[in-house]
Amino acid sequence: MKKLARIIPLLSLFLIVAAPLIVHAADKKAKSEIVMKMGNKVHLFHSSNVEAQKEIAIGDVLPVYRLSGKNLQQKEVGQVKVLGFMGEHYFEADIVKGEIKVGDIAKKESSGFLVQPAK
Repeated sequence: MKKLARIIPLLSLFLIVAAPLIVHAADKKAKSEIVMKMGNKVHLFHSSNVEAQKEIAIGDVLPVYRLSGKNLQQKEVGQVKVLGFMGEHYFEADIVKGEIKVGDIAKKESSGFLVQPAK
């Protein structure tokens, strides 16, 4: 019982000291997100199904959406113009409007394409 009485205050002290460090680390990660602006090239990942490849043509301008909030509401954050095909799973595109983050989704009709920075 005496050991438990010693451990509880030490554990409480540790939590008080460590909590701000954890919050600060999460805040630092959010600030280091990659934001891509107009003129940057991006890659649009798709699942390689034939319909997605037929649906997109070079020169198409696709709206880009970001899911945000507790209800994961879609908000248009920009547009990309498809420049070409890159292998089986990627399209190359150029940002023509807005600021886009990694993980945003470009959409056309029933297809969605995950936005990633160009390598």
